[in-house]
Amino acid sequence: MDAAPAHRVGVFLGIVQFIFTLTWTVYVIFLPALAAQAGIPKHWVVFILLLDQVIFAVTDFAMGVAADRIAHVVGRLGHVILAVTLFSCAAFLLLPYVAPEGSAALFLVLIAVWAITSSALRAPPLVLLGKHSAEPAVPWLSALSLFGLGLAGAISPYLTITLRDLDPRVPFVTASLALALATVGIIWAERALAGTAPPQRGAPPRVPAPRAIGFMLAALLLGVGFQIHFSLNSAALYQRYATPDQLQYLMPVFWIGFNVFMLPASIATRRYGGVAVASFGAIAAGIASVGAMVADSLSTLVALQFVAGGGWGCVLMSAVAAAIAIGHTGHEGRFTGGLFSLLAVAAFIRIGVLAAGLNKDPEIATLLTWVPVAAWGGAGVILLLLLRTSRSMPAAARA
Repeated sequence: MDAAPAHRVGVFLGIVQFIFTLTWTVYVIFLPALAAQAGIPKHWVVFILLLDQVIFAVTDFAMGVAADRIAHVVGRLGHVILAVTLFSCAAFLLLPYVAPEGSAALFLVLIAVWAITSSALRAPPLVLLGKHSAEPAVPWLSALSLFGLGLAGAISPYLTITLRDLDPRVPFVTASLALALATVGIIWAERALAGTAPPQRGAPPRVPAPRAIGFMLAALLLGVGFQIHFSLNSAALYQRYATPDQLQYLMPVFWIGFNVFMLPASIATRRYGGVAVASFGAIAAGIASVGAMVADSLSTLVALQFVAGGGWGCVLMSAVAAAIAIGHTGHEGRFTGGLFSLLAVAAFIRIGVLAAGLNKDPEIATLLTWVPVAAWGGAGVILLLLLRTSRSMPAAARA
């Protein structure tokens, strides 16, 4: 099999994920101001963000299931992803134009349309990888695709500072058009992968329900660990040794580790399996989280945040590869969609903690510092247990 077309598709999907992730950053930066223009009180913004995560949790799984049903015909899934994404980009682009008109209802409808349709760029592109590429190539292609997410996470602090004083129409239009243009290539990507895929040899044995449930429970705990560690705890940890204006240079360290560890981890995933590498990454991230709490200098804290990010990179890439492998063939979308749905649930939990002000209570804030340790460690244990019963799993999900 010629690996060059598959490699190019992985790079292409990484570019799409980079632009796609930046659209969320733009949205979060300008949502409070746009909501105010639309006549929505400031305290309702957090509930909009919570609703977004509820929508993602439902539609990510639904999109994954839908992708399974239509991906058996080469070219069909790519056209559907493109059509839905163009619709999503149009809704996103209109947000800064509708808000000044003061129509809260129309503004919220556009947000809902954008949130629902944006799910087309999470699970479905990974279904393309699962259905149309050779199984040993999936971890590397998944890593290339997710590399764009890590890169976007790394530059988000700088983007926030750069964009916050701009007319919101500029970044919204730019991001929408860039994503629409990039996604046009999804049809080429599907056909390129289909041309490199080996013949399908039928579905593997059905995945036992306890094993599937265990994997999804681990996915939820992994997501909770990430959300609490990075979004709630990291800034406070840094501010023990750094000033607030230094955070824009320190927060990206996590995402640098994410990208640095993720690509070589794909080689380990190919050899040892997604569940094994995910368990290693989870335990490594949990240990780094403990170390970050007791770090006695900024340099030590930076190094530990780098390792925590690297652990999360191993986790996310290998979990995606494992989800594709568990669902191979025929249910790749169901499992990858389920994975992203649970990550949305984890984000809902983090936003809910902020909305309730729990992080401002000193006792609860102390407990929150231990949540990533418990969540990542618990997920690692569950995944280790899954390894003991993984012999009937596809190769990419075995120990």
